[in-house]
Amino acid sequence: MGSGNGAAQMNLLERGLLSKPGPRDEDSGSEDETILYTASFQEMEDNFVKYQTAQWVLYSLLLILAWGFGLFMLLYLPVRRHILRKDIRSRKLYVTPNAIVYKYRKPVPFPCFGVLKKEKHVLLPSVADVVIEQGYLQSLFGVYSIRIENEGVRRPPSDDVQIQGVVYPGAFRKAVLARLSDIRSDVFSRQVSVTEDAPSLRIGHSSASWMSPSKSLRHDSFLPSGELMILQKLEEVGSSVKRVQTLIEEQHSQASQSIV
Repeated sequence: MGSGNGAAQMNLLERGLLSKPGPRDEDSGSEDETILYTASFQEMEDNFVKYQTAQWVLYSLLLILAWGFGLFMLLYLPVRRHILRKDIRSRKLYVTPNAIVYKYRKPVPFPCFGVLKKEKHVLLPSVADVVIEQGYLQSLFGVYSIRIENEGVRRPPSDDVQIQGVVYPGAFRKAVLARLSDIRSDVFSRQVSVTEDAPSLRIGHSSASWMSPSKSLRHDSFLPSGELMILQKLEEVGSSVKRVQTLIEEQHSQASQSIV
């Protein structure tokens, strides 16, 4: 009976641990941000592997004619195909409201030594364009490449994020550009609202200064630092002029008393 109760308690404990939310899975999407568009790679798996195999065989034949090293590359071909399939099955590419996220996980050149995990985040405001490319060998297998160009200082294409084997790359490009247009329109509307609010604050300050000095002091906090400095200088000049006037009046009064 004791062993049966112990086994039942262990089963309950295991169920409770499995039902609790575990740590954030690296292969899953972002939990905090919504996913606007998700690209697919599954339908392109066979064509992608064939394209990479043909490219590998061509390089191997060239190296056989040159140094003979291509023979080892041909022997390595089954391992290469296994790595390619693991790679494209693990790829995840999606668009969030703020970034483009690309994740993949593939074995190292010798799979017995583990896997390589990589995750890239490209902020949408830094994206200039999404370029769809297809070479001659890629066109034979229907494989497309996506290159994400960065905005600002132009760098060589090799520094851009390049992804091969995306199904419907045009739809992915449209999703990215649509989100970019939304972000830029929001920024433009904010700039317009700020420029419209600035003159109203200045007009309110000028009208308040004509009404009473106490109210104008309240509105000084809304002025830029440069205008505040100018107002302070004007007040100092006015106080100095008043002092000069009082000194002149005192001198005139003293001179009139001495004459009398």
